Amino acid sequence: MTGMTDYALAFLGVGNAQAKELGDSAAVLLRDGQPRLLIDCGPSVPARHDARFGAPPPALFITHTHLDHVGGMESLFVKLWFDPTRRGKMPLFVPVTVLPLLHQRVASHPNVLAEGGVNFWQAFQVVPVAQGFWLDGLWFDVFPVRHHALNAAYGLALRGSFVYTGDTRPIPEVLATHANSGEIVFHDCALRGNPSHTGLDDLVREYPDSVRERLVLYHYEDGQAGQALQHAGYRVARPGDSFPLPAPHAAALTPSTVMPAPAASSPAMPGAGS
Repeated sequence: MTGMTDYALAFLGVGNAQAKELGDSAAVLLRDGQPRLLIDCGPSVPARHDARFGAPPPALFITHTHLDHVGGMESLFVKLWFDPTRRGKMPLFVPVTVLPLLHQRVASHPNVLAEGGVNFWQAFQVVPVAQGFWLDGLWFDVFPVRHHALNAAYGLALRGSFVYTGDTRPIPEVLATHANSGEIVFHDCALRGNPSHTGLDDLVREYPDSVRERLVLYHYEDGQAGQALQHAGYRVARPGDSFPLPAPHAAALTPSTVMPAPAASSPAMPGAGS
């Protein structure tokens, strides 16, 4: 259905909130080598996106509101607002339960510019989403994951092509639905897990071989942890890596009939990180 169109997922950063040398975890969906969708926008992400692609992202999806995933939105606001060709035109896809949290985090200050007279959201085209959204003629499924609190974090899937978990504990019941057609699964995984993030030992316990062989791991502690994950037999994303994707299935031309179910949630551990 996609002809000769090539898709890939490129990582701008792969680290957790403390792994600054690895960059804030964020990925860009590429179509024929061109950026189409940025996933998450931590403090270092706008500059990394500009350095790699020469422009701000054409669209943005937010998985959740920890600052290593949204702390770059102020600088992105400035870039968009002072570019009349981009102001108010960049789709910003935000799960409906995340939108109030995002507003509190990044948009509630009454003077977003020193001169005043501007509302933060005027720089964006805000698109609240529930079970998914349309982009470039394709339907992207959005699903809740297990991270800190109920319905506070979400992942993204393009049927037949990829699943991006965002920050999460293992979600075998979700991947059984959204990664059942050979999709590459980009999964949060550190060497050591906690009540809000997946660890290496969780993978064997929670996922069958048919899923684990399709995993690409990111959001880990440091370079040594990344090497250990790779030595355990997994593919590991590093800053700047780009992964070719299978072409989306024809089913990606229609909205999913799967309604989002509430995500099971574990209580956060003090100092668990974001």
